[in-house]
Amino acid sequence: MSTLTRTRVADAAARLAEAGVESPRVDAELLAAYVLGVPRTRLVLAPELDDSDVERLDALVERRAAREPLQHLLTSAVLGPVSVAVGPGVFVPRPETELLLTEGVAAMRGIAEPRAVDLCTGSGALALALATARPDAEVHAVELDEGALAWARRNLAGSTVRLTGADVTDGGTLALLEGTVDVVVANPPYVPEGTAVGPEVDHDPHEAVFGGPDGLAVIRPLADTAARLLRDGGRVAVEHDESHAPAVLEVLAGAGFADVRTRSDLAGRPRVAVGTRQRAA
Repeated sequence: MSTLTRTRVADAAARLAEAGVESPRVDAELLAAYVLGVPRTRLVLAPELDDSDVERLDALVERRAAREPLQHLLTSAVLGPVSVAVGPGVFVPRPETELLLTEGVAAMRGIAEPRAVDLCTGSGALALALATARPDAEVHAVELDEGALAWARRNLAGSTVRLTGADVTDGGTLALLEGTVDVVVANPPYVPEGTAVGPEVDHDPHEAVFGGPDGLAVIRPLADTAARLLRDGGRVAVEHDESHAPAVLEVLAGAGFADVRTRSDLAGRPRVAVGTRQRAA
């Protein structure tokens, strides 16, 4: 890394640290790499920042210091093996959703040409990641919000994922797939209304974050939708707030799921509820 670039990155990191950004050095390096058009891993070999580059970097750093999401500035977000376009009007995929992806892929293991459904797909990142991990799978994605649908259409264009604009709480959504799906995954809005959230979250659509007074307003009917879609023995995985683990397991059990369990993320926080569809004989 040139002396000028190193100095500018250090200055940017200091500015971001002052603003309370959690990972100031990483963010500064990612922004510098974005300006230079190189991966962060190649930043050390990148050409020196010129005057226009410095101006662009300073502007991006100021926006990040104002707590605009890093992904909005970089215009993309990564989930597992895929990168998707994001910006205002769609929920930004978070690293913790990697756990949901892991559970979805595991549920398809050993099944030839599995059928998977991603409810509340948002940007389409999870559905695209599932389809990338299992190219033989038939993957469906469902989203209601028109703003998010526009991003999902963009991200899923050219893929095999089948996108449907519909309400995941509606009893008729994906009616033709009833009883035929191998795995349902969902990252629904689940934060209880009135909960204090980080400044970056304020840039996400309200309806993609908050799930009613107790955070379960979407999860309850979504569990019924998942139960309706899944075949006997099919698996469900739902991301939830870490305070919700017992409540979400109760919801899944009430919807007809057996062997309901909670999966924890790498920080040990309970974040995903899983269960097996058990249909009456």
